[in-house]
Amino acid sequence: MARRSRRSLMALGTLAVCLAGTGALAACGSSSASGSERNGKVSITFMEAMSSGTLKTSLEHLTQQFEQANPNIKVNLDAVSDYGTLQTKETAAIAAGKPPTIGQAYEDWAATFANSKAIVPISNFATADDLSHLYDGVKKDLYLPGNQLYMWPFNKSVVITYYNQAMLQAKHLTAPTTWDQFATDAKAVAGNGTVGIAIDPGTSSGAGGGESLFEMIAGSYGTPVFGTDGSPQFNSPAAVQAMQYLVNLKNAGALAVGTNYPGETDLGAGKGLFDVSSVASYYYDQQAIGGKFPMGTAAAPAGPAGRTNALAGTNIVMFAKASSAEQKAAWTYMKFLSSASSQAYWAENSGYLPVTPDAMAQMTDFVAKNPYVKFAADDLSIAVGAPPYSWITKCQGDLAVAMQSALSGKQTAAAALADAQKQATADKSSSQ
Repeated sequence: MARRSRRSLMALGTLAVCLAGTGALAACGSSSASGSERNGKVSITFMEAMSSGTLKTSLEHLTQQFEQANPNIKVNLDAVSDYGTLQTKETAAIAAGKPPTIGQAYEDWAATFANSKAIVPISNFATADDLSHLYDGVKKDLYLPGNQLYMWPFNKSVVITYYNQAMLQAKHLTAPTTWDQFATDAKAVAGNGTVGIAIDPGTSSGAGGGESLFEMIAGSYGTPVFGTDGSPQFNSPAAVQAMQYLVNLKNAGALAVGTNYPGETDLGAGKGLFDVSSVASYYYDQQAIGGKFPMGTAAAPAGPAGRTNALAGTNIVMFAKASSAEQKAAWTYMKFLSSASSQAYWAENSGYLPVTPDAMAQMTDFVAKNPYVKFAADDLSIAVGAPPYSWITKCQGDLAVAMQSALSGKQTAAAALADAQKQATADKSSSQ
């Protein structure tokens, strides 16, 4: 399972082929049916990627609790190894006419599933009161174009700043609250093998955490890289400013480009001041540091237009092949997973954030020991997820290419983004 970036690398071609019809099944495989009804007991299947570590044990624990409280419902957890496999398996199951009852899905998957009528609107079940208990950013992420409620929240996270507290103190600096201060701090420690931050922009086949960082900075300069209709806005003045910001850091020796979580690696080795990453990175950054120095955490910095944050993680969709009894049982389970008590347990054990502020009252001791959870959860009110359009992932890959070009000095920030805009516009057109 991808633990930091907004999404893992996904087989987009497989999605298109599998949804084309049952003739593609030889290439895509098959899956179990959605569920069953027998002797008054309803069995449902949840296809998910919480397949290892505390993610697996936490979901199993919650599911056991649910079954004890609802003895007439059996939940079968169909766990797969990663999101790419999950997308392929869900898509193949749809083509085979045997989808699970519910499954994790990113926004663009849900849009594609809805277009083929493979999932049902969650508005068939959720009430205004159900929605009122969610953080605003989480709530907004559940809708497809046309203000259609097709998803329900599950595992959500936002980005925070991790830093080497000893390195900051040695330079008489404080944790940055603005991107300007972030740059000042990063440049202050640069040199002799140390950088302010190392990022991985990704490639055309899949954007990395560095691309998400760029999106956040562009938004904080006033213009998101995607419009509300999913249109790329890569060559806006805000985007050019954001790219130039990163180029300036690179030219000052304060930013390095790498692969495979370079921010975590450099921070852990004492060679990097910052790692800007998901809250789900907390354990991994601590593990990399290994107690060599105290790790600080801070909210994502603000830009001239204010603070923005990237909402990561998946939602749950309900597949249309399920019977009415299975759908009703699935909705009972989905509501249970999003309840305050379930979300408090999930947040304390999985590394993700609670999707409802109601859970925070049950997490007092945990938050006291992990104060980053409070300011990270607060950002769920302003965080923005990926637009729910099929071309978004491809266009984020175009941005990754632009970042690589600008940061390597092959192109200016403006030229790299102009080329990315042309390519993304073409990618959008070919996806419609």
